[in-house]
Amino acid sequence: MDGQKRETLGSRLGFLLLSAGCAIGLGNVWRFPYITGKYGGAAFVLIYLVFLLILGLPVMICEFAVGRASRKSMAAAFEALEPKGKKWHWYNGFAVAGNYLLMMFYTVVSGWFLKYFFEMISGKFVGLTPDEVGAAFGNTVGNPTSLLIWMVIVIILGFGTCFIGLQKGVERITKIMMSALIVIMIGLAVYVFTIPGSGAGYAFYLKPDFEALVKGDGAGGHGLWDTVYAAMGQAFFTLSLGIGSMEIFGSYIDKKHSLTGEAVRVIGLDTFVAIFSGLIIFPACAAFGVESSSGAGLAFVSLPNVFNQMGPVTGRIVGAAFFLFMSFAALSTVIAVFENIVAFPMDRFGWSRRKSVIVNFFAIIVLATPAALGMNVWSNVFAGTPIGSIDGLEDFLVSQNLLPLGSLIFLLFCTLKSGWGWDGFVAETDTGTGIKFPKNKVVQFYLKYIAPIIILVVFVAGYIDKFGN
Repeated sequence: MDGQKRETLGSRLGFLLLSAGCAIGLGNVWRFPYITGKYGGAAFVLIYLVFLLILGLPVMICEFAVGRASRKSMAAAFEALEPKGKKWHWYNGFAVAGNYLLMMFYTVVSGWFLKYFFEMISGKFVGLTPDEVGAAFGNTVGNPTSLLIWMVIVIILGFGTCFIGLQKGVERITKIMMSALIVIMIGLAVYVFTIPGSGAGYAFYLKPDFEALVKGDGAGGHGLWDTVYAAMGQAFFTLSLGIGSMEIFGSYIDKKHSLTGEAVRVIGLDTFVAIFSGLIIFPACAAFGVESSSGAGLAFVSLPNVFNQMGPVTGRIVGAAFFLFMSFAALSTVIAVFENIVAFPMDRFGWSRRKSVIVNFFAIIVLATPAALGMNVWSNVFAGTPIGSIDGLEDFLVSQNLLPLGSLIFLLFCTLKSGWGWDGFVAETDTGTGIKFPKNKVVQFYLKYIAPIIILVVFVAGYIDKFGN
């Protein structure tokens, strides 16, 4: 920000909860449970945790280090650190575009959860048959006016928080939401534990069946490679790495603590929420005989039926708490990514926070509208193709392209001499008290050569998965 003192976060807790809030989103509490159900349960979870450690952790550390060393958002971070004459900063525009693309469909889906919270607490689902519950979700997606209204509400809440300011708005409100999210989640997990018949759900989720996995006769008939690739992708995409969503918060923190320790804490909190989501969903589904591998409709079709079977009062309370928890998870990501979007013109053009929020508020409404309409009145666009829909195209561009390729660029930027380089990266990462980054040649070789290959495998496999048939 030209001529302006850069804003900073007020506390270490604020940084940890903000970073975790960005990572903790629909990828944890919605996609993780249904993809775990699809790929066989506990064996998938263990493979996912391995890739979270060997892939997600180092890329997150890279993003934090670039942010803290540059004191810039992705608008100028690479430019501040790269050797003179190098062109790493060309990626800046793609990273910022990734944040816009993500919000173009994420705000629409976030509106679903907010809508379901209010409908659940009002008792709309009480007494509905399974077919009527399914039809209610169809009506939610098929009603363009309703989708647009809830999308705009999400955008108002997100940018309204950013408008208040970094400390008073983004940091304070995310702290409240994340604290409430964790309390609600633990309460739901404890309640589900008391439901008779939930044991089978715990066994599916916590007891790995590697023999079935290797033979390819696990859930859905998926074999070892399909499950490994799915776990690799989930570990990679759940953290929203590669488009500067983590980098921005690195730019707001001081140098009192080492970045390896901070990244471990953020990923630990992210994983805690993902694992607890499964501890709520799978035992509840098992107790009431609901299929847990039912895909994306798990939250909106299967679980409302579970809540209905708990009784009209209990089900209404538990269901409302569940969708409030999901809404907080979604909104924490929206606020974090909006902050990245707001910071871009502040760093690049010297805009005030007020001007950036107002301009981007209207821009996101316009940009997100096609995804909402693509679910109903424009549903014929991309129909019958591997892309499927307008939001499918936006998701594909972010998830299968910008996230893996962006993470690859962060890794190479932090390890190659033509970029920021290993010495600069390690020095920044180890500044402060806490866990130090392993500096041996094995780790350096892995990050420089092996991890990029893994990322490229995710990238290529994503195209094969999407277009191979």
